[in-house]
Amino acid sequence: MRNSLVASTLALALAALLPQGTLLAPAEAAPAAASVGTNRFGLPDFGDLVEQVGPAVVNISVVEQQVASTDNPFANDPFYDFLRRFGVPMPDMPGQPGGRGEPRISRGIGSGFIVSNDGYVLTNAHVVGEGGAEVTVRLIDKREFKAKVVGTDKRTDVAVLKIDASNLPVVRIGDADRARVGEWVVAMGSPFGFDNTVTAGIISAKARRLPDENYVPFIQTDVAINPGNSGGPLFNLDGEVVGINSQIYSRSGGFMGISFAIPIDVAMKVKDQLVKHGRVQRGRLGIAIQGVDKDLAQSFGLPDARGALIASVEPGSAADKASLKPGDVILGVDGNRVGDSADLPRIIGDLRPGTRIKLDVWRDGKNREIAAVLDELNPEAGSASGPGRSESAGGKLGLNARPLTAQEAAQVGVSGGLVVESAGGPAARAGVQRGDIILALNNQPVTTIEQFRQYLDRAGKRFALLIQRGDARIFVPVRLE
Repeated sequence: MRNSLVASTLALALAALLPQGTLLAPAEAAPAAASVGTNRFGLPDFGDLVEQVGPAVVNISVVEQQVASTDNPFANDPFYDFLRRFGVPMPDMPGQPGGRGEPRISRGIGSGFIVSNDGYVLTNAHVVGEGGAEVTVRLIDKREFKAKVVGTDKRTDVAVLKIDASNLPVVRIGDADRARVGEWVVAMGSPFGFDNTVTAGIISAKARRLPDENYVPFIQTDVAINPGNSGGPLFNLDGEVVGINSQIYSRSGGFMGISFAIPIDVAMKVKDQLVKHGRVQRGRLGIAIQGVDKDLAQSFGLPDARGALIASVEPGSAADKASLKPGDVILGVDGNRVGDSADLPRIIGDLRPGTRIKLDVWRDGKNREIAAVLDELNPEAGSASGPGRSESAGGKLGLNARPLTAQEAAQVGVSGGLVVESAGGPAARAGVQRGDIILALNNQPVTTIEQFRQYLDRAGKRFALLIQRGDARIFVPVRLE
């Protein structure tokens, strides 16, 4: 997915990063129920809602001192020497702010919202940065407070701040699960530093999965979100917060019609753990998974294409102790259905380490119930001769391969397999590549060409290969017709 995004020049932008090191955010909310009327043209009028929820939305400013690099970042810039010759101050010149080895002040702005009247504030983790920064929270009535960073969680991009104040206006927390695609939503924040900016739109989709994001089922909207909006609230028409505006898709760095918000239930679970423990504890099984498409479902005899297919099991992990193995398909956890592979990390991550769970697992064409006790996810944490001759692993498949040597198997960390020398025909169409290591066919381990041919003859016209590619293991569905 990442490659396809790069190829199309779409950048997943953290909405908090403004030009020249400035951070971003949004904000807004209130305790009493808000209402939205209609104007004389029959269109929604958000005026009353904004007046009621606005006082609980805050502006966040961040100041961080950084030591500038001793290397000149402009050394290869063709205009650098030209400007320097005419006396234009450059960042690396002695005595200039941010010069070589001198401290550089980075300033950022963002948004947030108050969730308790004693001063707890929610925002994005990327708004407050890595730590050590001076964070200031400014209310709509112009009062300013120095904020303490209670904790941050990079995996969900949620941060909790605390200001020393009482009797503060607070937002009302909504139910993101009840939010419907197509309904109106409103955002408040500080795009490009313009405080208390209000934008409106609709929910475009729910449960969006983004690159490298396994724990957040994002809410997609078409609400205008720009640098400076990150960390601010997304309201429904009842004045309830249903999300935290966090990311945008953009080719230019500005809004292009697609923005993403963290569901408020995810954020509040993180907030509760950060306030109570100072960090987020998540359960861990210790498996690598992939999605199940129609071809893989048919290969494994599944009635429908759903679940999380186990590609590899980490030795000594909770999954290993529970005797889970590659080729198992997890269909449910404690009665919660796993419809897509992306559901599993979220379900497991919501559970505490040490929790005993029951997994609904599809193995060898039938359901099994397997118990496991979760670990804790780390915090932000043959022959000695040379290679043999390549042989055809099956003319109808289009593969040429050879067995791994003992040395190669030890380097890769497997007991054996076949190295793909070339791929054509059905194998190439399925995505098998030169250098892939075939470990199994339909969950039957293979170490020799003859063994592979025997399994292939019995496999029929649809089967799955377990492939090691680099450090990853994946199942590749193959169709011969």
